[in-house]
Amino acid sequence: MGKLLLGNVLKGSKIALGCMRMTALDDAAADRVVMTALENGIDYFDHADIYGGGESENIFGRVLKNHHGLREKIVLQSKCGICKGYYDASKAHILEAADGILRRLGVDYLDVLLLHRPDALMEPEEVAEAFEALRRSGKVRYFGVSNENAAQIRLLQSAFSSHLIINQLQFGPAHTIIVDEGMNVNIHSNHAVVRDGGVLDYCRLNNITIQAWSPFQYGMFEGLFIGSEKYVALNTALQEVAKNYEITVEAASVAWILRHPAKIQTIVGSMNPDRIAHIAKAQQIHLSRQEWYKIYLAAGNPLP
Repeated sequence: MGKLLLGNVLKGSKIALGCMRMTALDDAAADRVVMTALENGIDYFDHADIYGGGESENIFGRVLKNHHGLREKIVLQSKCGICKGYYDASKAHILEAADGILRRLGVDYLDVLLLHRPDALMEPEEVAEAFEALRRSGKVRYFGVSNENAAQIRLLQSAFSSHLIINQLQFGPAHTIIVDEGMNVNIHSNHAVVRDGGVLDYCRLNNITIQAWSPFQYGMFEGLFIGSEKYVALNTALQEVAKNYEITVEAASVAWILRHPAKIQTIVGSMNPDRIAHIAKAQQIHLSRQEWYKIYLAAGNPLP
């Protein structure tokens, strides 16, 4: 199925399993989900300290405990910085949050730690001190951000001597902001508005892997586009591609993301083992240019 080289330094599967919904599972069901992911070539697991108030990490930690040597076979990522009613990227909070994440997961280190949301009160030097302390102690190998634009990443990187390797952004067939602006240059159009400082090209130029979250959503958690009456043409286009490759519509949607040359890693949050196995097939699919643009246009996006 092949692997991605995230940030040009860390190998991981093209699809990551987002563990936000793991809090709804008992230990046996969670174990089955993790094992199914691994059996289907997914070895990258994405957490955050706010998922289930930390319970998702607790459950995952018990799965790890039940499988000797499993920790060394996976890539483990978590995020911190979202608090109730505010964001906190202070050094004290990052260090405390990282220790809590490690404790709940029952591990000695994370492969990657991300800042979950931009903090308006962030001091880049303070974040860098926290990251450096975690790196030196061996608690975290690599670092990144989530939902940040090009200037915010550049600001943080200016204070941090190590390479930020990931930026997690919403992206999918029904949420195409990061590619719209690049195809509508010098045009009076809503699609031409630069909303993120050209973050897609910035990340590509600086070896920062984009991770696509909520690939099946439209808007800001407004709902799933799959099966939605708002996206009839998109569903039809995806169904045609899915039929052609003998995969599901979900897998066709992920294959559309994976087709982009930025080598975007897709985070899927399903806790259904059968669905995970079907989606994983996207890692073997390479859509044609015509198929990629057909899906893009079917979502209601114009070409100038």
